Amino acid sequence: MFDKVLIANRGEIAVRIIRACRELGVRTVAVCSTADRQALHAQIADETVCIGPAPTKESYLDMRAIVSACEVTGADAVHPGFGFLSENAAFARLLQRCDIKFIGPDAESIERMGDKAQAKITMKRAGVPVIPGSDGVVRSLEDAKAISREIGYPVMVKASAGGGGRGIRKVMDEQELEKAYTAAQQEALNFFGSAEVYLEKFIENPRHVEVQILCDEHGNAVHFGERDCSLQRRNQKVLEETPCPSPQMTPALRQKMGEASLAAARAVGYKNAGTVEYLLDGEGNFYFMEMNTRIQVEHPITEMVYGVDLVKQQIRIAAGEPITFRQEEIAPQGHAIECRINAEDPAHGFRPCPGEVSSLYMPGGPGIRIDSSVYAGYTITPYYDSMIAKLIAYAPTRMEAIAKMRWALAEFLVDGVQTNIDYQLSIIADPNFIAGDYDNGYLTRKLEQ
Repeated sequence: MFDKVLIANRGEIAVRIIRACRELGVRTVAVCSTADRQALHAQIADETVCIGPAPTKESYLDMRAIVSACEVTGADAVHPGFGFLSENAAFARLLQRCDIKFIGPDAESIERMGDKAQAKITMKRAGVPVIPGSDGVVRSLEDAKAISREIGYPVMVKASAGGGGRGIRKVMDEQELEKAYTAAQQEALNFFGSAEVYLEKFIENPRHVEVQILCDEHGNAVHFGERDCSLQRRNQKVLEETPCPSPQMTPALRQKMGEASLAAARAVGYKNAGTVEYLLDGEGNFYFMEMNTRIQVEHPITEMVYGVDLVKQQIRIAAGEPITFRQEEIAPQGHAIECRINAEDPAHGFRPCPGEVSSLYMPGGPGIRIDSSVYAGYTITPYYDSMIAKLIAYAPTRMEAIAKMRWALAEFLVDGVQTNIDYQLSIIADPNFIAGDYDNGYLTRKLEQ
């Protein structure tokens, strides 16, 4: 096991990793920007190193500053959390050269799955169902037109190096294609440094379903069922739950998706925690979208339903320990829902609302979990994401979990900044949500009504 782990992140995920390390008897190093000197993760770690000013490029994305912090403190491993450098192959490779363990997959796996177009080719070869579309990157507008005619409109133009909903355009006909193709390329270049795009057939009203996997260096690999992440606004997840409430999600389909996900991992020699994301249509067909080579924001609901600490498993796997349970020992128990509580104003386009949290009351009780780094007197800065907390409700049945989440949201009190708590309450009370009758576009359609 490692002696000291540096957490190359901030906010609630940094706090979550520090707590996992404590349980493993591992000392921790937090890094922070000048804007985060009073942040919770910077206060509770064994050591803290300030690595730069508020802008992320000069602090949390500064690879050399993070490596320097490892050298100064003697940290022998780095946990990247999610976002920032968590899926940066160059960072993983730099740590390897410096003899510092990256708690995640190797650089080659990150590269192979980070290139969405290449990942699709790899999955196709591995027998994982993929969405009909281009075989890799589209090299010209004329090629895009020819492929679109072949697979049929509507189509999606997507950034090959993309993520987080950026560099995506839906195209209804050939007349729209040129504008969408150029716009997707430009956005991809701005956000990811690469203008490469690929094409996929647009799947009507699918659900966004992802499968959590763990793989170690001893050849062991397991999956932990699925999470439904279909409730999204502008391709950003708002609420997640597990198991998926779709009537199409049967034990047989769950097993089939899990086996496909492990095949995806084997195809790239994957090690550590990862998530394979799919579109699930109304007939029970699922199609590979991408693989996230890191821990996910919504990992707590899987932990609640499957009784596993995924972050501790990440650290153990990176330290060379084998997974100690077999696939046949893993089964879902109960239901869990996660609501992302953000400092934002739903009445004005969900604009971020930074400011000081003057008072705070978070709910509790059996089956309620809160992952947060916010406290009364803490200032939510404009430099980073506006998340206040992840509120998780767990119960034996979905209806009980919905009821528990409803009163937990009602008890969640934040003064000083506006939040999306009332918006989350409206989702929980929505008849379609209660019936489990929703898809990727459901929240967008509701907002447009």
